[in-house]
Amino acid sequence: MPEFEKPKRHIAMFPWIAMGHIAPFIHVANGLAKRGHSVSILIPRKAILQLGHQNLYPNLIKFQSVSVPQVDGLPPGAETASDIDVSPFNPLAVAFQAMSKEVNTLLCTLKPDIVFYDFAHWIPDLAAKIGFKTVFYNVICAAFWAITIVPARHFPRDRPLTEEELLEPPKGYPSSTVVLRGQEGRTLSTIPLECGNTTFDVVITAAMQGCDAMGVRTCRELEGPVCDYLSAQYNKPVLLSGPVLPEVPKGKLEDKWDAWLAKFKPKSVVYCAFGSQLNLEKDQFEELVLGFEMTGLPFLIALPKPKGANSIEEALPEGFVERVGDRGVVYGGWVQQTHILKHPSVGCFVSHCGFGSMWESLLSDNQIVLVPFLADQILNARLLTEELKVAVEVERGEMGWYSKEDLCKAVKCVMDEGSEVGNMVKRNHAKWKKTFTSAGFMDNYMDNFVKQICQL
Repeated sequence: MPEFEKPKRHIAMFPWIAMGHIAPFIHVANGLAKRGHSVSILIPRKAILQLGHQNLYPNLIKFQSVSVPQVDGLPPGAETASDIDVSPFNPLAVAFQAMSKEVNTLLCTLKPDIVFYDFAHWIPDLAAKIGFKTVFYNVICAAFWAITIVPARHFPRDRPLTEEELLEPPKGYPSSTVVLRGQEGRTLSTIPLECGNTTFDVVITAAMQGCDAMGVRTCRELEGPVCDYLSAQYNKPVLLSGPVLPEVPKGKLEDKWDAWLAKFKPKSVVYCAFGSQLNLEKDQFEELVLGFEMTGLPFLIALPKPKGANSIEEALPEGFVERVGDRGVVYGGWVQQTHILKHPSVGCFVSHCGFGSMWESLLSDNQIVLVPFLADQILNARLLTEELKVAVEVERGEMGWYSKEDLCKAVKCVMDEGSEVGNMVKRNHAKWKKTFTSAGFMDNYMDNFVKQICQL
């Protein structure tokens, strides 16, 4: 047993109550428990029911159910971000801040050595009273915070940054490529700005300034200079955990998908998915599927039905099914994405470049095409396309949306034999995959991360 694992620590975690935040906290908890530390995760009952199966060490990781109080505007029974629509005023954020009393009581009982949190800016206020160290743990790209909320932006402010201000990186920001451009500043307007009596940027600034250390779900190979910039801006240690990915699912691909994919040549099928939380507008959905039709390639699209549609079938363009035939499938249910990406017939992954999808694409053998929607996804995409040069991003028009022609062009440029761009990104992808899958790469990051938090 490595010396740094003695004595064992008890860590408590209180993430923002969205599945995309809770799941990474559970993955980190698994990494801590694997090294002998005990973890208490404070989340609502509904989240425990949905994500509890991801706990790989139930003898060391315990879930503590916390109540989500009813506040104005919050639908009855809503407990996570999946239960509400995105709006400038977020009642769930108000409820989250109101959970502080119950969390305080639980932490007084648990008496942890260290507390991981993200949006709960009041956790550091409890640290001195109860006696624990604090880690602000960031589950999205470090570049998002480095561009939007750093002291160089003169936070706290009396107003949010404008679209124009967001297009100009803060002083000292270390990258000229992982940035927002054109209309992309407006993607930040989708973040709820009101959190009770304060604003999102004030909450995050306080959360970062009050912690003993920042934890970041990344690696130096991807975001080393940006993490150094964050550390200098906040005068805090920034500890890199690596991407902390879930274990590869066991079992085999469902027979119906295996049989359908087996009809096509190796590396010829294009697979598209944008995560479970993204619902396209109906016209965006139509443009997307028509773009895949234009490629002439076999494709499998796994997306929720678009807004305002009763079903996937209802939303498909007129004549689409007849024209495409068995060459393409548009499916509205859950699919085994990891297994699909490993199928010999799949050769390209079109994704929104959310954090999980970004890493799934990097660790696959498929060509990568990116259609980001939100600011953190856009910055992830810039990292893959302009820094690592392993992917192609679909071009967008002035209004920020892509056309079927743009989508078709991006897919064809990585899939056509003899394509200079396709060959270039394929070579670079193979090189980076070799690095990321090398023996001990992921474990070494987690080992060092655990060692550093135990030394706080």
